[in-house]
Amino acid sequence: MTQPAMFVAHGSPTLAIEDNTYTQFLKQLVQQLPRRPRAVVVFSAHFDSPVQAVSNDDVHETMHDFYGFPEEMYGIRYPASGDQELSKLIEGLFAENNLPYELSSGRGLDHGVWVILRAMFPKADIPVVELSVDSRRSPAEQYAIGKMLTRLRQENVLVIGSGGLVHNLRLLEAGASAPADWAVEFDEWISEQLRAWNLRILFDFERRAPHVREAVPSYANEHFAPLLYAMGAADDERRAVKLFQDYQYGSLSLNCWVFGGSIRPLEE
Repeated sequence: MTQPAMFVAHGSPTLAIEDNTYTQFLKQLVQQLPRRPRAVVVFSAHFDSPVQAVSNDDVHETMHDFYGFPEEMYGIRYPASGDQELSKLIEGLFAENNLPYELSSGRGLDHGVWVILRAMFPKADIPVVELSVDSRRSPAEQYAIGKMLTRLRQENVLVIGSGGLVHNLRLLEAGASAPADWAVEFDEWISEQLRAWNLRILFDFERRAPHVREAVPSYANEHFAPLLYAMGAADDERRAVKLFQDYQYGSLSLNCWVFGGSIRPLEE
C-alpha cells in the first residue's frame, strides 16, 4: 500500500510539552497510516536554503533552535537515526531531475521535525531524512521538487511537509478565545484550492488569497512552502483530505492535510 504525503503544522515549540487536542491527534495519526513506514522524509520550514539540502547523518542530534521557552524543553532529545540508503536514493532522484543539491552532515533535526515526530513516533525508532525548503523559489518550483520524490511513497516512505499555513508571530494573541476571522478565511480559501487540486490558482496565492499578507508575511514564506513540497509528492494521485484544523493564540494555524495514499479511519 502506498504511503500518503502529508502537510503537518508544527505550531509553537511548546507543543513538545503540551497535552491538547492537536498533540492527541498527532499521537493517533500513525494509526491512520496504511502501514508503519520504513522511514520518514521531512521538508522543514526551519531549514531554508537556496541549495537543496539532504541530511545524511547516521544518528541525528536534537536542535533546540528557539529561545525564551520553558527550561525543560532544552533537555528534550529525539535521537532518531538517519538512513544512508534513503539519502542516496533521494540524491539520485534529484540528480535525475537536474536539481543541484548538497549533503548536510552534523546539523541535527530542527524543532520543525522533532516536535511533530516525537508525538507521532515517540520512541524515535523510525529513520528520518530531513530536507530543506527554499522560500525564494516559486510555488511551482517548490511543488516540482516534491514531485521528484513521488516514488518514495511507493517504497513505504512517509513524506511530510512541516510548517504553518497561517504563521504571523506579530499578530498572535495569547488570551484569544476564538480564531481570528482573517485567519479562518485564509485557511478556508487554501482548503478550497487543495480539495480541487487547483494548482493554477494555488500557485498564485500571494495575489489571490484573502488576508495573505497577514497570514503569510514576507518573513514567513518558508512556513507555507512545505505545503507545496508535500503536495508535489502526491502529484500522481492529486487527492487532498484535511484531517485536523485548530488554532493557537488566535491565528497560529494547526492543520494536517493528507495527499494521496490511503488513510484508515480511527474507529477501525
